[in-house]
Parts: sequence; structure tokens; C-alpha cells
Amino acid sequence: MSSITEQISSSIDTLTRELDIIAHNLANTSTVGYKRRCNAFSKSLEEQQGFSSDNSDSTSSLDFSQGNTVETGRPLDLALYGKGFLVIETPDGPLYTRNGVLHVNQNSQIVDSLGRIVAGQSGPIVIPRNVGISQLSVSSEGTISANGTAIGTLNVVTFEDESRLVAAGDNCYRTATGEATPIAAENIVVKQGYQEASNVKVIDELVGMILVSRLYEANIKTISALKQTSSSLTSLAMG
Repeated sequence: MSSITEQISSSIDTLTRELDIIAHNLANTSTVGYKRRCNAFSKSLEEQQGFSSDNSDSTSSLDFSQGNTVETGRPLDLALYGKGFLVIETPDGPLYTRNGVLHVNQNSQIVDSLGRIVAGQSGPIVIPRNVGISQLSVSSEGTISANGTAIGTLNVVTFEDESRLVAAGDNCYRTATGEATPIAAENIVVKQGYQEASNVKVIDELVGMILVSRLYEANIKTISALKQTSSSLTSLAMG
């Protein structure tokens, strides 16, 4: 009976992690460029419905499928349509993100919302002091221009195997090992004045939460029943 109890306890731990994943996804439904974390129940539902996201295989914990694009009109809101990531430079190495809400720092460099430099193909992209943000134009290839003069081009990269990317916090990702090498993204469109919305599907997450919650409760009841049975058997054995 102890082995059964251990198996159920392990199942409860797994279900608890599933609930944490679902809660995290739901908390980020409004986060720009957020990519949902996969869980066993959502994968199972996708398979039953006859479709799966690009990275819904068993080796991936992240779903990098495209989110909807939302128009904002802000010149430095850039949505990526297709496979690819902006590169964020940090002291600990490059990070990769789909969050294209960009800004200009005091040194006139293009940065992310945390002030970290967004990489250009030839280094940091510096906006001339006499150029206002409203004057900036960003092509579908990621070239930033002002008054018809190119200033720099965003370094948009992708990976042959996105499953090697892991969450690094602040809506960024890093490579799980040194083996994954970024390559120039092809067939990707940069949309100026747009944000990519989170790819979390609230209804799917809520359905998963209901399924997990029911299984969790069933396991708790089973453990309670086993404990009562064990207690009764002990009482009988002791006369």
C-alpha cells in the first residue's frame, strides 16, 4: 500500500506543477510577446483536436507559436511576424525576446524596457540627436531610417531547434547549452507600430485548470481513503 501512496503523492506533485504552469500562463495573458509554457494537459488536448503548435513536442517546454498583432501606432513598437527573436545584449551574454516595445536611452541607443541594448547587425543602433522618435521608419526587414537615411538594422535571429531555448526571466530566453547557435532569421516581417500579443489561449488554459484540479482532488480523496483503510486494518490487527 505504501508504494501506491508514493505513486499518488508523486502524481499530486506533478499536478501541482501543472497548476503552477497554467497559473503562470494566465498571469501573462497581457504580456507583450509572451510565449506560453506547455503542460501535459494542453498538449493532450491539442493532439485530440488534431493540431499542435510548432514546439508542442515532448522535448519542448515552451510554445513559440505566433501571437496576434495589435496596432498601437507607436514608432518603436515592433512586432515580429514569423520565426525570429530580437537580440538583447547583457553582461552575461545575449538574450532573445519577442517583446518589441523599444525605447531610446540617454545615449540615443535603442534599448528594451529595462534599458538593455537591443543589438543591431553592426552593434548598438544609435539614433542621431536631431532625430525624434516620430521621424523613425522601420522597414519590414528591420532597417531603421530617418528622413530616408538608414541608421541601422536590427539583428533578428532564429534557431534551427527552438527547444534549446529556456526562459531567462523578463520575457526573454537564452540557449540551454552552448551548442545552439543563432542564425539570421529569414521570411520574418517586422511590423512597425504593432505589438505581438501573448499567445496564451485563456479558454484552453481554463479547461486545463479544471481537468488538473479535478484530478488533484481525486488523488487527495484516494490518499485519504487509503489512510482510513490502513488505520482500520491496523485496528483490526491489534484486536
